[in-house]
Amino acid sequence: MAPISSFIIFFFFFFFPLLTLSLPAASPLIQKTCNTTTYYNLCVTTLQSDSRSLKADDEKALLTIIINTAISDAMNMSSYVSSLTQKKTEATLGSVLRACAGMYGNAGEALRSAVDALGDENYDYAYVHVSAARDYPSTCSRLFRMYPRLKYPTKMARREEGLEQFCTIALDIVSLLG
Repeated sequence: MAPISSFIIFFFFFFFPLLTLSLPAASPLIQKTCNTTTYYNLCVTTLQSDSRSLKADDEKALLTIIINTAISDAMNMSSYVSSLTQKKTEATLGSVLRACAGMYGNAGEALRSAVDALGDENYDYAYVHVSAARDYPSTCSRLFRMYPRLKYPTKMARREEGLEQFCTIALDIVSLLG
């Protein structure tokens, strides 16, 4: 048998199946919990990609994973926006970007407070903190709209939407708990 034929057979029998593997099916708890959320696919994908969800035994544990993902997203965005202020920018843009970085930082802090409230099983406060976190990024986009000559960066718009979706998922789940 020619070496190329051997390679093709070897590839298809050994490597191809590995390339076509997808994430395992969502656990019944993940499916049940995410089924109650506005963004089912994002919820399932996020939880399946986090190994901590394998150990989760209730909705509260899954909610904590979603909120921690949102915290990471908010803090990464705060750092990203802060880095934009380091570039040579016009004064108004610099001011708006600094305010936006602060808004994303505030969102991260509100989400940390939500995790603390969950630890105390104070679901009303957790809901309030997640709601606040969801609103902070939209304040940033409103700041850009106040100055029509400033263009709202596409990456910021996408990340704003992503954070709002994570927060909406968290609000949907916390509503189940309390």
